[in-house]
Amino acid sequence: MSGFKRKFIGDRAFYKRILLLAVPMIAQNAITSFVSFLDNIMVGMIGTEQMSGVAIVNQLLFVFNLCIFGGVSGAGIFGTQFFGKGDYEGQKYAFRFKVYASVVITGIALLLFSFAGSNLIQLYLSDSGDVGNIELALQFGLEYLSIMMIGLVPFAISQTYISSIRETGHTVIPMAAGMAAMFTNLILDIVLIFGVGPVPALGVEGAAIATVISRFVECAIVILWTHTNKAKNPYIAGAYKSPRIPGRILKDIFIKGTPLMINEMMWAAGMAAIAQCYAVRGLEVVAAQNISSTITNLFNVVYIQLGSCISIVVGQYLGAGRIEEAKDANRKMTFFSVVCCVGIALVMMLAGRGFPNIYETEESIKELARTFIMISAAVMPVCAFCHCSYFALRSGGKTLVTFLFDSVYTWVVVIPVATVLAKYTTLDIVLVFFLVQSMEFIKAIIGFFMVKSNVWLQNIVEE
Repeated sequence: MSGFKRKFIGDRAFYKRILLLAVPMIAQNAITSFVSFLDNIMVGMIGTEQMSGVAIVNQLLFVFNLCIFGGVSGAGIFGTQFFGKGDYEGQKYAFRFKVYASVVITGIALLLFSFAGSNLIQLYLSDSGDVGNIELALQFGLEYLSIMMIGLVPFAISQTYISSIRETGHTVIPMAAGMAAMFTNLILDIVLIFGVGPVPALGVEGAAIATVISRFVECAIVILWTHTNKAKNPYIAGAYKSPRIPGRILKDIFIKGTPLMINEMMWAAGMAAIAQCYAVRGLEVVAAQNISSTITNLFNVVYIQLGSCISIVVGQYLGAGRIEEAKDANRKMTFFSVVCCVGIALVMMLAGRGFPNIYETEESIKELARTFIMISAAVMPVCAFCHCSYFALRSGGKTLVTFLFDSVYTWVVVIPVATVLAKYTTLDIVLVFFLVQSMEFIKAIIGFFMVKSNVWLQNIVEE
């Protein structure tokens, strides 16, 4: 037992460090998810078509969000290791790369949504079900998208700054910015969606306006804090005085970062493709999956941010050349994440029984959503292990390996399974959903052997 404890369980100082890093990150992401949670619930109180239109657009925006995450994460691997090494000039170059990546990705997204928004939304609309009006869902989706596009810019800027702030271990400021955004969104949701006093009820347009304003609030806070606290953010001094990134660092970030950016983009597109497979079963399934994913995303923030902590802690150890400590920390943090998620999954199962009752929609949709929630909760600890494996591989710069492990697995295994089961069989959608979610078990086995091989234990910022 003592051997097991020494291998998988850290001491008090270890967990103190992890929790000081993780709790603000979990809180900040929980707040961000809660903003979407509020939008979803309040729009769901209006009707099925409004909820479905907004859900489809949010699925598309999810792809953009993950592309931004991938764009900043590629440089973030270097930023974290540069910080661990004490090379703030190197971290500054990583920050500049993030700015360029965010500008390019946001520009492409704005063009795509402007000219192909309607076609993208229609991919998720099918008249095969008995519930809802797909024309109305399309109309509400387009109204929501046209306003949400404004919020892409502040979101991209926020993620650029937040990722760099976290590299230095300052996770409280992003949490505070997220809290300010949440309260802004909550108040504006109530006023703009339902109408208060002289303000008319704007429905889905009100939800979009509230979200966009809250994103500007979050963006303003992280920018102001970063530039007024240069002692805590030494990389920001002179960050905009020159566009220069040394050729060697630029080449390294491209080589290591491009697979990561492509991975995030393809994985997010893969999730959208899987959702589209479910959507062919009708608007009823779209609505039920939206209710399920709303609560699932809220509970998932625990393992998602514990995984992000692995990239920071292990990345700093690797950058400092402390290889054995990096290996030990990853093993203990992975065990901690999985154990936490067993408890989180049980809580989600209990909450999931009553959660769909909040929505003003058909009882058949609520019951289907309850089943989806139970399945998602059951798979959560396995997802936590996969997520930790992904971040361990990524922390050492093995971005090509993470590309194969994450998005290639999704497109080569999960999507074909989802496509065949949803579109070419008459299996009940609940069984289809369960079988698709079960693909995480295979991925976990692959992740276990990849991490155990120790191929990811490398310092990528050595001279």
